[in-house]
Amino acid sequence: MEKTTGQQAETSSPRTEEMRVQGGDEYAEDSSDEEDVRNTVGNVPLEWYDDFPHVGYDLDGKRIYKPIRTRDELDQFLDKMDDPDYWRTVQDRMTGRDVRLTDEQVALVQRLQRGQFGDVSFDPYEPAVDFFSGDLMIHPVTNRPADKRSFIPSLVEKEKVSRLVHAIKMGWIQPRRPRDPTPTFYDLWAQEDPNAVLGRHKMHVPAPKLALPGHAESYNPPPEYLPSEEERLAWEQQEPAERKLNFLPRKFPSLRAVPAYGRFIQERFERCLDLYLCPRQRKMRVNVDPEDLIPKLPRPRDLQPFPTCQALVYRGHGDLVRCLSVSPGGQWLASGSDDGSVRLWEVATARCMRTVPVGGVVRSVAWNPHPTICLVAVAVEDAVLLLNPALGDRLVVGSTDQLLSGFTPPAEPALQPAHWLEASEEERQEGLRLRIRHGKPVTQVTWHGRGDYMAVVLAAPGHTQVLIHQLSRRRSQSPFRRSHGQVQRVAFHPVRPFLLVASQRSVRLYHLLRQELTKKLMPNCKWVSSLAVHPAGDNVICGSYDSKLVWFDLDLSTRPYRVLRHHKKALRAVAFHPQYPLFASGSDDGSVIVCHGMVYNDLLQNPLLVPVKVLRGHVLTRDLGVLDVAFHPTQPWVFSSGADGTIRLFT
Repeated sequence: MEKTTGQQAETSSPRTEEMRVQGGDEYAEDSSDEEDVRNTVGNVPLEWYDDFPHVGYDLDGKRIYKPIRTRDELDQFLDKMDDPDYWRTVQDRMTGRDVRLTDEQVALVQRLQRGQFGDVSFDPYEPAVDFFSGDLMIHPVTNRPADKRSFIPSLVEKEKVSRLVHAIKMGWIQPRRPRDPTPTFYDLWAQEDPNAVLGRHKMHVPAPKLALPGHAESYNPPPEYLPSEEERLAWEQQEPAERKLNFLPRKFPSLRAVPAYGRFIQERFERCLDLYLCPRQRKMRVNVDPEDLIPKLPRPRDLQPFPTCQALVYRGHGDLVRCLSVSPGGQWLASGSDDGSVRLWEVATARCMRTVPVGGVVRSVAWNPHPTICLVAVAVEDAVLLLNPALGDRLVVGSTDQLLSGFTPPAEPALQPAHWLEASEEERQEGLRLRIRHGKPVTQVTWHGRGDYMAVVLAAPGHTQVLIHQLSRRRSQSPFRRSHGQVQRVAFHPVRPFLLVASQRSVRLYHLLRQELTKKLMPNCKWVSSLAVHPAGDNVICGSYDSKLVWFDLDLSTRPYRVLRHHKKALRAVAFHPQYPLFASGSDDGSVIVCHGMVYNDLLQNPLLVPVKVLRGHVLTRDLGVLDVAFHPTQPWVFSSGADGTIRLFT
């Protein structure tokens, strides 16, 4: 190979030098059978060079690079507008350069596109040359003697014939019967039922018959069918479509005195229109068992335990009870009312242990979920009050006071959206420990599961509608930079660092560590009123003022998994049970509906939602019913507060 390569180099180098000397015209010695001197790649598929910058090699073994094509569609469009020969310019795949077609090449392409021959001088319709004359000749054209096989019987054909004869004898092949030349006729409607009208039309529906004439159409009707003068005037003033009868009954002495009917032709014409314009079709009735249409749901008896009856009524508030909260151990209950007080109850006996006057309408009450902290957060006007109810274990009460008193303020207090104020001695006697001022009305307060953070919703426009407070460091921060509508409710995720914010038309899920929006749930409601998160964290329910309860499966979709419309009026509160597969909703119709909501560990199995009980007991006051619901932390009990000033326990 080295020897051959050397010889090729010796033979090719003089030509190369000669080309360099000539310089100007590299096609001076071009022969007609060479395609292109610039590209000597040979008859090689050009797909091999798709991923390379070159397209072949020249006679010196150097790469022939593809022309640089940096023109975009705008440059091509400008070339198309400026260059009058753009339409006849094509790209040569061998060299990658643009070639302008000559007039002869364009004419050749146009002829090929029209399906004509490439050669202009070729005439496809020239007269055919008659190679053999039409006259009968004595001798054949080729005076070749006939083959011997043309007059000797073929042995192969003899074998085929013998096989066919044997098959006919054995009956394997039936000879064709001679056809009967006489035409055959058959009855087209022989299979038709002679009694059926138009039986060949499978879906024929006979036309409805005209109603037979009644007493009012008689020429001598009974006197009760004859209209009075008032009825006649009323009939004439009515629209033709509103009249019961399209004629007025009249009385004649005999049938000979009856005149010709004036609307006879018009009625016949309308009857004909009804017959051929009215579509008639046969409705196939499906025999379905009504029991099969009802979804197969388990019996409520199999889904126990759940609250079924009213056990206790907590009386004492003088106005409607807006909110309530249960202690983590389930022994105490806190309630807030419009009478300006917070009452602390013993759950088992319905006894009011303490009454704390707060001097305003209590919008929200939240008991700290941590078992070693005895604190109740109360939203009153523009402040959040932190109360130590001093109930239960004295060690827990004392450690809570030590935790709050052990705070040392920083040397340089930072600028915060809220002010933390210590309670005075008189207020400490009432149980008040801290007061957080916001400057705007507070509508909701809720705790994080660990008990150190709480979220507050303010009734004000702007991005400061939601604030997060840290109890141990007494810090407040606004997590959002801009507003997405009026915030209704917020809730912390029980497991992950998520914050759920419900506005009027949507529920947004924010990741607090990454500080980004994770999901946006669309409940398809007019106005979201309440929000609750499942203890496992994968499901969310929200109630709305248009009497809908919407269940979201966060792993499934941002659209509702199920929409429940059991209530007749607006929903005010929804709640999940911390341990049992139960959730409840309270409405302005005065009822609490308890539903069984089983969430399975198997991700392929959808949640099972079954309404099990409707609990009633609250009296409607000022068109308001149940304002808040809450479950007992360990027992299958549900508390409800109503506009009638009572709290009811259903067990």
